[in-house]
Amino acid sequence: MTEVGENVKKPQIMTKNTFSSRCSSVVDDMIGLCVFILMTVFPLLYANAYTDIMDVKYICYYQTVIGMLVLLLAAVLIMMAMDYKKYKGEHTKKLIGSLLPKNWKRTFFVSDIAAVLFLIATAVSTLCSDYFYESFWGNEGRYSGMFLLSLYVISYLIISRFWKPKGWLMELFLVTGMIMCVIGITDYFRMDVLNFRGPDVPLEESDIFTSTIGNINYYTAYVGMIMGFCAALFLTAKKRWQVMWYYGCMIISFFAIIMGCSDNAYLALAAMFGLLPFAVFQDRQCVKRYLVMLATFFTVVLCIDRINQVFGDTVIGLDSLFGVITSFGGLVYAVILLWVVAAGFWFYDRKKSAAGKKCGNGFVYAWGGFSLLVLLAFAFVVYDANIGGHADRYGAARNYLVFSRSWGSERGYIWGASMKLYQEFSWVKKLFGYGPDTFGILTTSNIIYEMTRITGKLYDCAHNEYLHYLLTVGIVGTAAYVTFLGASIGCMWKNWKKNPYIIGALTAVLCYAFQAIINNSLPLTTPMMWLLLSIGVAGCRRAQEAVADREEL
Repeated sequence: MTEVGENVKKPQIMTKNTFSSRCSSVVDDMIGLCVFILMTVFPLLYANAYTDIMDVKYICYYQTVIGMLVLLLAAVLIMMAMDYKKYKGEHTKKLIGSLLPKNWKRTFFVSDIAAVLFLIATAVSTLCSDYFYESFWGNEGRYSGMFLLSLYVISYLIISRFWKPKGWLMELFLVTGMIMCVIGITDYFRMDVLNFRGPDVPLEESDIFTSTIGNINYYTAYVGMIMGFCAALFLTAKKRWQVMWYYGCMIISFFAIIMGCSDNAYLALAAMFGLLPFAVFQDRQCVKRYLVMLATFFTVVLCIDRINQVFGDTVIGLDSLFGVITSFGGLVYAVILLWVVAAGFWFYDRKKSAAGKKCGNGFVYAWGGFSLLVLLAFAFVVYDANIGGHADRYGAARNYLVFSRSWGSERGYIWGASMKLYQEFSWVKKLFGYGPDTFGILTTSNIIYEMTRITGKLYDCAHNEYLHYLLTVGIVGTAAYVTFLGASIGCMWKNWKKNPYIIGALTAVLCYAFQAIINNSLPLTTPMMWLLLSIGVAGCRRAQEAVADREEL
């Protein structure tokens, strides 16, 4: 009788598991379709050149996410009906039970909780704002109102929780990224392959727009994510064809981000070159490739310098910090030295590997010491240029070292003015802000005459994503957002070895987070950061679930 009972129960269990698997597969496919569209269509989509490119990206993003939500809702209702009909709602009760407070510690990551708090703070800010309609839609700013911010959070919660990352989709991110980068490179030569620039548009106006993104600040923000993604995978890839593919993508992204001619590129590069070694330097193979990556970058800088000399009448040219670097007379020798060091370490690694010696944490500690020295040296230079009064000794670099109202295309002024406005807020507005994406309303209502007199501009954003959030969603929303970023980065940092694409998503998010210090949150680029972060956390969640399943067995 016992054997018969067991034979009866096994098919029931298998049927239930099959139902769960099929439901999970349907949800996974629907989310995958959304990810596919955002990876392929979103970055390359445009309509009327640059005149409405932000509107086009915005519409593409929210329609894609809402379409996914509608499909998921319909599928969930159908699956719940089937569950109640066949299994008396067993699967539905189990899912709801996992969301109860007693299971939060096991079910939710810190980043999930921070994202929900950011959404709540955004909602409270909108409800408390004197401009509810504008706060909800962001129509007086850059469309980053409560509506779009809510879609960011909801898509994160769904993708990071229910989607199983697909390697081929991540590769598509690079494919479309390379297309976008190549178009940007041709725009540096003023080839206008997309025919976006009419004959009546002055060069100085058309040069600040490029590729399929638009303004060079947001183009380099997007390219920074591409660069960080492929560079991290180049350092950690195992297969030879992958190493070659990622190396080629990395070279193209180096050319693209430099030729983008935007200063926020420096912060993305600093994040990639400065922070990535702390994660990967336990492996000598990664150290070896990092030296190759460093030598390659400065080789690209040298090549662009030669291009500017040969095609000076054709190309846009470099007038940023890269111009300061290329003016260095010893650049050629520095590049040769970097390649010599890379080759020397290759022989060192070969010798150590033959002896069977592992790397350990020695290179991580060494990099930490070197980074500390660099930071101290930079702090001294900034002190010397600003307080010490020796700005002239730093030549053209003084424009980046000396902080004033005009620093960073008047960012110095708008940052100072923003902090003064925040200090004048009531305690409610200090907590929850003026309303999502109402920065333009705030400035034109309070400092329009001073703003236009000093800068000749009207600012509808703070040109610092974190400062912008401070004024628009308050200290609560900003703290939640920063916690969300930090927790997500920490989660990916701990789990990157468990999935080869997590390190790519991690570095892309780091590059975005650093350049956001002097840039804005826009539907041109920010949706991709949220998507890559969601995929990275999804990879962490799948890896942890696999470990938990093995422990149960």
